[in-house]
Amino acid sequence: MSLNSRIPEGPLDKKWQNHKNNINLVNPANKRNIDVIVVGTGLAGASAAASLAEMGYNVKSFCFQDSPRRAHSIAAQGGINAAKNYQNDGDSVYRLFYDTVKGGDYRSREANVYRLAEVSTNIIDQCVAQGVPFARDYGGLLDNRSFGGVQVSRTFYAKGQTGQQLLLGAYSALSRQISKGKVKLYNRHEMMEVVKVDGKARGIIAKNLVTGEIERHGAHAVVLASGGYGNVFFLSTNAMGSNGSAAWKAHRKGAHFANPCYTQIHPTCIPVSGDYQSKLTLMSESLRNDGRIWVPKKKEDAEAVRKGSLKPTEIAEENRDYYLERRYPSFGNLVPRDVASRAAKERCDAGFGVNKTGEAVFLDFSSAIERYGKEEANVKGIDNPSKAKIKDLGEKVVESKYGNLFQMYEKITGDNPYYTPMKIYPAVHYTMGGIWVDYNLMTSVPGLYAAGEANFSDHGANRLGASALMQGLADGYFVLPYTIGDYLADDIRTGAIDTNTKEFEEAEKEVKDRIDKLINNNGKFSVDQFHKRLGKIMWNKCGMARNAEGLKEAIKEIRELREEFWKDVKVPGKADQYNPELDKAGRVADFLELGELMCVDALNREESAGGHFREEYQTEEGEAKRDDDNYRYVAAWEYTGEPSEAKLHKEELIFDNIELKTRSYK
Repeated sequence: MSLNSRIPEGPLDKKWQNHKNNINLVNPANKRNIDVIVVGTGLAGASAAASLAEMGYNVKSFCFQDSPRRAHSIAAQGGINAAKNYQNDGDSVYRLFYDTVKGGDYRSREANVYRLAEVSTNIIDQCVAQGVPFARDYGGLLDNRSFGGVQVSRTFYAKGQTGQQLLLGAYSALSRQISKGKVKLYNRHEMMEVVKVDGKARGIIAKNLVTGEIERHGAHAVVLASGGYGNVFFLSTNAMGSNGSAAWKAHRKGAHFANPCYTQIHPTCIPVSGDYQSKLTLMSESLRNDGRIWVPKKKEDAEAVRKGSLKPTEIAEENRDYYLERRYPSFGNLVPRDVASRAAKERCDAGFGVNKTGEAVFLDFSSAIERYGKEEANVKGIDNPSKAKIKDLGEKVVESKYGNLFQMYEKITGDNPYYTPMKIYPAVHYTMGGIWVDYNLMTSVPGLYAAGEANFSDHGANRLGASALMQGLADGYFVLPYTIGDYLADDIRTGAIDTNTKEFEEAEKEVKDRIDKLINNNGKFSVDQFHKRLGKIMWNKCGMARNAEGLKEAIKEIRELREEFWKDVKVPGKADQYNPELDKAGRVADFLELGELMCVDALNREESAGGHFREEYQTEEGEAKRDDDNYRYVAAWEYTGEPSEAKLHKEELIFDNIELKTRSYK
């Protein structure tokens, strides 16, 4: 099957407007006869469900948490990008588009990224109208900060809680539609299967996670906004419940899975502290605005720090290696995430790591505290302020910007980052790969859409910080509500979808058989034991760096682990009751297939691009080496029964508006 991305004709800056002018519409009276299912209630899901209901569609919204407010979008800290140019520093829609394509290492679709940049400005207005309390400067205007990979300030933020505030805005819009009866919310429900009738997505099988009951739900279209699959690595910055199952179930039903190997490693996380950990904690990228990253220049100093015999504050300035500032003078500490992560790994691998495991670098705020302190002293007219006064004034400024992040760090580590530098190390964070979608956000299954992190569409091989919130809300508020009508216009006479059909019956039986197999499997080992083992294989052989030999080993090991899982997993309890261990078992079973496809995709892509770093393909200076002649395409995989035997479809990427060149942040 050839991939038709349905990119509209015409110049780049006119494509979206022309497309909206020419696609099919559903008139308001007919929208009342159409049902849409939205799976997931994070930023993409909540905004899509609220917008579709506001337009008149009947929406069923599914969330596996107890409330939409618990969706993982709430954990996003640093901010949301938009090309408003409030700082008057030269930003524009084109520059946001360019930075996003370059940040993604020229592996994203131009038309989608330009549309994202174009609608970004509307998102901020929408959120302000909903009451999102963005930070403001002294004049009352919305404030901006800078993020990695860009040289302008375009990131809007609400302290370190931007995701939470944006989600509450979307949730309030969703709640309004729930109270009007236009959205029916099914919380504590997990999507178990997509149901296809005559080749079209016509509903889902869902499980009530409280009672264990299996339910059928019909609709004219299904939207997946179920997030990413970073938890395939077990340890990641994602919530423990975050999983890739909805996307994987869609893939097994015919939706192509695109670029699964593109995983984002976030450079600013609290390092791993032991085997007992179940997740990692993100420290916002916004900290790199003011924090400086360094390791000791001398190995003996690094060893002394590791042993605890030398404090970082005792190391003189000339004995510190601010390695990002040294290697990338024009971007410094604000290089993109993939570049910063690999640079930290390189220093730690070379023996300069600063925690007990040797896998941490310093993020230091002392320079910023001093700089802000002097500024404040000037503002307050204090001549010759003492060092203590400067420190006190500077700390207050830093606290107003990053206070909750500093507090969180101290609670988790016991160290006060106002006095001693934070320790950070890269960790799995976001997944740029996902379900393949066309320009309308429709998957390769007619009537099945994917939005937000669940799709592959906008970030190429590496996402710029503060672009996830932008994409989730763009898809939900400003893209899907237009494009879904183009498909649903043909369904105004279809009538309600009947769930008493053989297709729904077969899908339900499939779900029940799988659950029975897990619950009746009299194995010896817990679900977590298999998940941890999968995570170790993935991190060691398909993590920050990959090579052909390791990937081949990983594919073999994952296959063996999957066989062992189905033979030896032990799931306590019963199927027809509240059983979180059973729910987890189903999700880990999916990860055991998805992990294999990720390794297959990474092995197939014989180049380094963004978050996909093949050790065989790097420059002499250790930078990623792309191969535009052979790999300038989206790898979209079609399920054939076994992950290793997935069929590759290529969507060639055409760059008419941006010149392809080697990324440089020097």
